[in-house]
Amino acid sequence: MDIRTSPIRLRITQLREELAKAGAHALLVPSADPHLSEYLPERWQGRQWLSGFTGSMATLVVTVEQAVLFADSRYWVQAEAELAGTGIALEKINTGNSTAHVEWLARHVPRGATVLVDGQVLALSQAGALLAALTPAGVKLRTDTDLLDALWPDRPGLPPEPVYEHLPPQATVPRAERLATVRRGMAAQGATHHFVSTVDDLAWITNLRGSDVTFNPVFLGHLLLTQTAGTLFVAEGKISAALAARLAADGITLAPYAQAAAALARLGSADTLLVDPKRVTHGLLESVGTGCNVVRAINPSTLAKGCKSAEEAAFIREAMAEDGAAMCEFYAWFEAALARGERLTELTIDEVLSAARARRPGFVGLSFATIAGFGPNGAMPHYRATPESHAVIEGDSLLLIDSGGQYLGGTTDITRVWPIGRITPAMKRDFTLVLKGTMNLSRARFPRGTASPMLDTLARAPLWEAGLDYGHGTGHGVGYFLNVHEGPQSISRAVAEPQMAMEPGMITSIEPGVYRTGHWGVRIENLVLNVPARTPEGNEFGEFLEFETLTLCPIDTRCIDLALMRPDEVAWLNAYHATVRERLAPRVSGDALSWLIERTAAL
Repeated sequence: MDIRTSPIRLRITQLREELAKAGAHALLVPSADPHLSEYLPERWQGRQWLSGFTGSMATLVVTVEQAVLFADSRYWVQAEAELAGTGIALEKINTGNSTAHVEWLARHVPRGATVLVDGQVLALSQAGALLAALTPAGVKLRTDTDLLDALWPDRPGLPPEPVYEHLPPQATVPRAERLATVRRGMAAQGATHHFVSTVDDLAWITNLRGSDVTFNPVFLGHLLLTQTAGTLFVAEGKISAALAARLAADGITLAPYAQAAAALARLGSADTLLVDPKRVTHGLLESVGTGCNVVRAINPSTLAKGCKSAEEAAFIREAMAEDGAAMCEFYAWFEAALARGERLTELTIDEVLSAARARRPGFVGLSFATIAGFGPNGAMPHYRATPESHAVIEGDSLLLIDSGGQYLGGTTDITRVWPIGRITPAMKRDFTLVLKGTMNLSRARFPRGTASPMLDTLARAPLWEAGLDYGHGTGHGVGYFLNVHEGPQSISRAVAEPQMAMEPGMITSIEPGVYRTGHWGVRIENLVLNVPARTPEGNEFGEFLEFETLTLCPIDTRCIDLALMRPDEVAWLNAYHATVRERLAPRVSGDALSWLIERTAAL
């Protein structure tokens, strides 16, 4: 192929022509939509359309002379392959939260020139960082233009899929009670109004769900609340008349999606608006009427939905058991198919495992795109097999499978690694050290209110001792039939903030890893629930928490180097496997039950 006529090069050329018409020197294209979602509806996949890079997170900068994609270590191998021949350079950054693109723009855009970015998809915090860096450099920032509209033929519109209710018994709290919780948070901030844009907060507050964003049961909309009423801005035709009537009974009326900015513009000096600066875009906040007092604080719903109730925890345990049963059925089939010599690929794994989940009660869909990486592909943390590029499961190496499901009673996310053929002592060593990291954090006790980033080193310590590390976070919050990634807690190298305090009811992943580029990858992931720890009565040091491991699936002991395991670690793993066997055995039969019993045998 003549790379001079590749679609990506042509799009970048056309973009530069639009930059010239706009009198600008550079365009910044973040991976974002007006709701600052992690997974984007097609309409806002502009970074992917312009660059050809299909990873879920990166930032594209195009100037009149250069084009650069900023991506963290999870995507380096993938980005190098997908950007080849496009003329777009890869800038490797340490974390997804890096501001390297901001600093790059300040260095490379000449004084007096203009940088364009669509303010409707620019996080308020990022706008502040851009202004702080560009203004001293003499560079102007314009946020009032969306160049993609002029460039992108047949750009997708808003998704048309209907909105539906999350109903009892899995919806354990009525909508009116959710609204009351948020209004108490508003009152604490002295707010007369509260604007919510993030789709998971919106879904939680309203007890509504949708399918506008791949893998997340959410819908696109905005919500403007007062102490007595609310307006839900959503595309017309998505909410039935019957559902609209039930919303109206709780004081929520409907308005077209595009009218959210106009409603904000009507606010004035008598109003105090609560917005979360990390969960609202620069463009929407710019719409707020002159004189309106703006209070910036975390959304009350973000803190509330992070802590699951005892009733929700019970449904989550049920969802985990159904998910574990599906895993047993899949792995029993998979190992038997391998033994028969069938040709299996990474795509086969995705197809058959997804089908096993779909047969379980309460299943709605996957919680993210299945990552099935064999050998070198497992060394790419966010790898995804495609029909054009995937591996056959043959030879001797490790197979990493990271997958999850959305159930009416919870959201799952699990990673396991399996030996294919004969594996080496080096593979076993990596697997065992990662397992030790998973166990080390899983067994932790800590004071209630501990900042979640402080726990990160517990998972890394066994790896650090051996001179190993990994480039991603150790754990993310998980929603309740909502987004598989949610806050406010994050077990990572993030700078600790007050809202990251660990509280009872929070669900978090534990997923350390080791990645040998070009060879193999290891990651072992369980979801855990914060529960009160047993301490002496009247403990003068306050309340402590510990983790209940929710995920139910064997960890393959064939990959373990027992010489690296302490007796207490072996005991923890044996106890975990005994729980897995006890909880899953009543839900499986035949080959799946035999597989479960074999894989949970005590060491």
